[in-house]
Amino acid sequence: MTQSIDQVLKKAQVILKDEPKLLKMFEQCFVSTIETTLQKINDDETFVITGDIPAMWLRDSSAQVNHYLPFVKEDEELSLLIKGLIQKQMTCILLDPYANAFNQSPVYEREYYDQTDMNPYIWERKYEVDSLCYPVKLAYQYYKESGNLDIFTNEFHQAMHVIVDTFIVEQNHENSTYRFERPIAREWDREETETLKRKGKGLPVNETGMTWSAFRPSDDACQFNYLIPANMFASVILEYIKEFSLDIFNDKILYEKTRQLKWDIDYGLKCYAVCNHPRFGQVYAYETDGYGNYCLMDDANVPSLLSLPYLGYCKASDPIYQNTRKFILSHENPYYYEGTCAKGIGSPHTPENYIWHIALSMQGLTGTTKEALEIIKTIMATDNGECFTHEGFDKDDHTQYTRPWFAWSNSLFAELVYKTYFK
Repeated sequence: MTQSIDQVLKKAQVILKDEPKLLKMFEQCFVSTIETTLQKINDDETFVITGDIPAMWLRDSSAQVNHYLPFVKEDEELSLLIKGLIQKQMTCILLDPYANAFNQSPVYEREYYDQTDMNPYIWERKYEVDSLCYPVKLAYQYYKESGNLDIFTNEFHQAMHVIVDTFIVEQNHENSTYRFERPIAREWDREETETLKRKGKGLPVNETGMTWSAFRPSDDACQFNYLIPANMFASVILEYIKEFSLDIFNDKILYEKTRQLKWDIDYGLKCYAVCNHPRFGQVYAYETDGYGNYCLMDDANVPSLLSLPYLGYCKASDPIYQNTRKFILSHENPYYYEGTCAKGIGSPHTPENYIWHIALSMQGLTGTTKEALEIIKTIMATDNGECFTHEGFDKDDHTQYTRPWFAWSNSLFAELVYKTYFK
């Protein structure tokens, strides 16, 4: 336990003293990441597992520590832990920017083998745009909160080039060498979500200026491979890289190619991201192929359409976002469920009628204070009495759920409670 975390817990005992279950749940969720998933590898690197899976996802590891960032300036121990995570993430990106999850030590024998360019340090090589966005977001916020320039190493600088170059290559995926097939998916009867068509290349897409993604942040295969919320997230973090390139590295080459890439993506979003819905008006699509095909839905995993204000892409008051929010929080979204326990967004990654705590927390973080308070009550009522959050739970029976130990979800709930009650 670090000094600042201990102070937050003491403060919680005062602020939440009249709500004993909320107090216990906040305490457990707030410390879940640092107590159960962080491990110092050496003086310079920190490894963060997701919880019940012993690998580090670039996405999850960033999101798991996000709620600690406001305290890094006054807490050297916590600051060093997150600095070590950023360093480890840069090492992973330089190892392979197409991998989404990594092992702490090399693994040579696996339960099953994917057809892609593997490395013993890679847990999984599902290319996801958001996997390259999250570490940049974490580094930028850490830099702004701490003022610490030590994270900006030569390795960090190289990783920024690799991220931008990868996004540029994937603007025209036909020229990319990336392939991914998971033969065992046939046995699992999950070919649609676990492997890419066309011998691992994915279905054809039109050039739009946006950057291609093989998989969603759920680790499920995209239906149409321009994932709109991921491209919006990329637009946000490319602005951060522009700032790094000038203010930190004085790298005009990095700045110019980042500027051009961001312009391309933003123009692609302007031309292809918005659909006219007969009930809700102009809304953001979840995916498109650039040929006029769209996937209208939202997924519980972040980046999602629901999360756009949280990620910094737009304000919550933005009219198209508000239309989209109404759409995805309705039965027009095929993964929105209402039951006797709760109502909210789920995912094709989990069983039908399973609502995700991450989606509920995100709904609270992007909604009004009144909505946030209602969401907190719903999450507390669907914890199966464990005072932890889970992945998905049955809309009519919260004792039926997936993942008893899911640190990202715990961290996001702690962030929601902190922002609602402590500010």
